[in-house]
Amino acid sequence: MKRVARALAAARSLPALALALALIAGGFAVWTGWDWYAAAHDDSAEYAAQRDVALAAGEQAVQNLNTLDHRDVERGLDLWESATTGDLHDQLASGREEFAAQVQTAKTVTTARVLSGAVTELDDRAGRARVLVALRVTVKASDGQRTDKDSRMLGELTRTGGRWKLSALGQAPVGGTSAG
Repeated sequence: MKRVARALAAARSLPALALALALIAGGFAVWTGWDWYAAAHDDSAEYAAQRDVALAAGEQAVQNLNTLDHRDVERGLDLWESATTGDLHDQLASGREEFAAQVQTAKTVTTARVLSGAVTELDDRAGRARVLVALRVTVKASDGQRTDKDSRMLGELTRTGGRWKLSALGQAPVGGTSAG
């Protein structure tokens, strides 16, 4: 008789146990679904994506502006102009003929390779960013001599037409300063 009573009690507790497990599983599903939704709609993910896009564009533009071959100078200068905007673009366009003549006379081939880069500032809403790019520039003279120089460049980017373009470029200061 005790066995039957125990069996009946166990049979009555099975639906309660199943209900409890179903509630726990449902709660877990709701929690993970909400967590996934929040992560998918988090502004920081979009911000990080914009930072990566700006960095890639900045690195490429700085590399382009430090690469030029006297044998195809027009293509190189077209690339410079397509990677820039604003005052920098205007300066390059207005000095194009003079610069092309200098490069063709010198018969140099300059190539740049990005060593590393970082976004130092990003205002996604305003469409402005700053990048720091370290690169190695190799200049091959007409006599075959090669010279390598490592440099750090600071670039300002402006988003225009949905693309990041260089609007300013300059040398980054190297080393620290000391007050004496």
